[in-house]
Amino acid sequence: MEREVKPQILVTGAGGALAKKVINKLKAKYRIVAVDFRNKVDLGIPVESYKVDFNKRIFEDIFREHHFDGIIHLGRISSSDSDRFSRYNANVIGTRKLLDLAKKYNVKKNLILSTYFVYGASPYNPSLLDEKTPLKASELTMDLVDSVELENLANIYLYKYPELNLTILRPCNIAGPGVRNTFSTLLAEKNAPVLLGFSPLMQFIHIDDMRDAICTAYEKNVKGIYNVAPDDYIAFQDAVEMSGCKKLYIPSIPPILPERIAKFLKWKAFPAHLINYFKYPVIIDGSLFASTFKWKPTKTLDEIFSYYRGLK
Repeated sequence: MEREVKPQILVTGAGGALAKKVINKLKAKYRIVAVDFRNKVDLGIPVESYKVDFNKRIFEDIFREHHFDGIIHLGRISSSDSDRFSRYNANVIGTRKLLDLAKKYNVKKNLILSTYFVYGASPYNPSLLDEKTPLKASELTMDLVDSVELENLANIYLYKYPELNLTILRPCNIAGPGVRNTFSTLLAEKNAPVLLGFSPLMQFIHIDDMRDAICTAYEKNVKGIYNVAPDDYIAFQDAVEMSGCKKLYIPSIPPILPERIAKFLKWKAFPAHLINYFKYPVIIDGSLFASTFKWKPTKTLDEIFSYYRGLK
C-alpha cells in the first residue's frame, strides 16, 4: 500500500500563539514545515521546525529540500517587538526574499498576515474602512513604516505575479490566550492606561476565530486583500472594564504629554507610537472577507474579555 503524500505548507512565525494554532489545525491534512527567526520551536511530530533568518542563504535550502504547495506567512514582527532597522529587515526585506523564493520554486498558494494598523489612526478617518482605503500609518509615525511597506510589497507581487495566488489579510485586534500584541498585553494587566477624554471604538477577534479565518482563506485561496473583523465593536474604556482592569487615567493635553509619559515609563502595552490608536477609532469593514470565504466569528466579545478577567 502506497503511503499518502500530503501537500506541504511552510508556516512562518512558528513561535507565535496564532501560528501554533494554525499548525495544529492543519497538520493532520498537510505536511507542515515551521520556521521562526527567533528560535527553533518544538511543535512535536510530525511538524519539522527550523530557526532561520529569511535573509540568509540557508533559507533557500529549505525550499530546495521541500516542495512547498503553499506558504502561510505569519512571521511579521510587530512594532513593539524590535527596533526599526531590525523590523524593516525582517518584515520588508525578509518578506521580499520569501516571495521571490515562492516565485522561483513555483509555490501556488500564498497567504500573508498584515494588520489593520496600516490604515493609521486619524480623526479624519471614515467611519468604516474598506480594503480600498489608503494606507496612512506611515504618515503618522515612522514606527509603522515597515508594516505599510510590507503591504505595498505584497501588493506588487499580488498584481505582478498572479501565479502566486496571494491572499493578504488585515485583521483587527487579535485577542485571547497566548496573544502578546499591544492591546492583548494591556488587557491582561491589572491597571490599564486610558486617555482622559478618549474612548475610541475598537474591534476584537478571538485567536481561535482568527486561526479559522487563516485556514479557510488558505484552503479556498481566493487571491486579494481582505479585512478580517467581526461586525460588532466596543468602546475602548468599556473593553478595559469588561477585562477586569482598573483604569489608569493619563492626561491627553497637550498631545505630546501621553507620548512622553509612555516613553518615560517604558510601557510596552501603551507604546508612544500607537497613541493615536488610543484616541481615534479605526473600524474596518470585514464584509468582503465574510462573503468571499463564507466565514463568521463564533466568539462573542464577552467570551474574549472573560479570559482577561480570569487573569486578575
